[in-house]
Amino acid sequence: MIVEFRSNKLRKCFEIHKEAQKAWGNAIARRYLERINVLMAVNEIEDLKKFPQFRFHALTGDRKGQYALNLDGFYRLIFTLSDETVQIITIEEVSKHYGN
Repeated sequence: MIVEFRSNKLRKCFEIHKEAQKAWGNAIARRYLERINVLMAVNEIEDLKKFPQFRFHALTGDRKGQYALNLDGFYRLIFTLSDETVQIITIEEVSKHYGN
């Protein structure tokens, strides 16, 4: 799959580990890189269900059409899929899901 990024910051955080560390700390930065590498490697989006620790799920409400992978207890990686063929994934954001 091809991975695109919604912002230059997200791209830089993927390409330069120190940028990700500055943004989220070492543990989240490491998981961010890991999750994106997995997204690049899977053949089908359903393959993500093979990794229970990712807690892959579709979002609802205002975020309908987006998906999330767990980074840790609070942070998640949010992405969208290009279309039915799921050849392009766009990294939308890293969000702190449960408040401050």
